[in-house]
Amino acid sequence: DPQSPAFRLTNAETRARRLELMGVEILFQLRFDAWLANLDAERFAEDMLVTRLGIRHAVVGADFRYGRNRLGDAKTLVEQGKRLCFGTEIVGIENDEGKELSSTAVRQALSDGDVAEAARILGHWHRVEGRVEHGQRRGREMGVPTANLSLDGIHRPRSGVYAVLVDILSGAQAGRYGGCASIGTRPTFGDNPVNLEVFLLDFDGDLYGAMISVALVAWQRAELVFDSQSDLTMRMQEDIREARARLAALSLVTDRSTSR
Repeated sequence: DPQSPAFRLTNAETRARRLELMGVEILFQLRFDAWLANLDAERFAEDMLVTRLGIRHAVVGADFRYGRNRLGDAKTLVEQGKRLCFGTEIVGIENDEGKELSSTAVRQALSDGDVAEAARILGHWHRVEGRVEHGQRRGREMGVPTANLSLDGIHRPRSGVYAVLVDILSGAQAGRYGGCASIGTRPTFGDNPVNLEVFLLDFDGDLYGAMISVALVAWQRAELVFDSQSDLTMRMQEDIREARARLAALSLVTDRSTSR
């Protein structure tokens, strides 16, 4: 349903990179289009899994659904595997204190700005990854240059200001930096598409076109409308100092603010 809000936690490029880091050598990602959506469960198993991919064994979660109208489930796949000569392993859903550790729970935590809870479920900080895009250069004009990332196609965390960790994944300046990021529409400057803007601490360079990974470490405040650009600039400097202090308290960066 293209009209529904995006629900994926990562885009295809990010997912492929992380699976490669885990040792996956070959990855097939099926394009979910109208044709695939209209395959019933039986044809999906026969045409896609056996005829096209030639699988010998499937591993799925206990809440796995497939086929038109989501009529196929994990137990259905077990039965189809017996008929079509492939094995099926069902992985149970992890629970913690009665709560399912699921992508739904992660999305809810991110929508609430509770990035610590999202990280507890995931086992790592939730990250937004992508290539740095050209923005309107307002941050540079205010002395706070930012790298811009699109949020298209992925679940949108709560709008506001965050303390973040930034990994530059490509280019001569590859490495890890602390940062202060904003997710929202930049309402002081009118109505704008939602994106992520991040200021890197103790960094000087050009990141346009570089691949970066932004880990959301702490939500600091809601997005605000300011009366003037100078008021916004002052608040951004406060946000940056707070982000540096938060990251230092977690031993993620060195707090140099007291020596400046």
